[in-house]
Amino acid sequence: MLFTLLQSPWQCDIDSLLLLLQEGDDLLLLQDGVTAALAGSQMLVKLNATPAMLWVLEEDVVARGLVEQISTKVARLDYTGFVALTAKHQQQVAW
Repeated sequence: MLFTLLQSPWQCDIDSLLLLLQEGDDLLLLQDGVTAALAGSQMLVKLNATPAMLWVLEEDVVARGLVEQISTKVARLDYTGFVALTAKHQQQVAW
């Protein structure tokens, strides 16, 4: 399943989202959700502890001026990659 986090992880029930993530899932951080991938943050530690693959949309990182602050351990993708992820998963949940 593809999960997308569009808002700041500090403004939603992120713990519930984390409980839903399973092996084979992808979590894409979009819009303000990209702040969850800040290097050294406790939120990133929580996300990396899940079995899901973590992605961040590069365009949203750039738009927020966070290119240097996003962890290098998080896979980045562009809009073409975003489309490929949505085609990969029949089910999607926006968070």
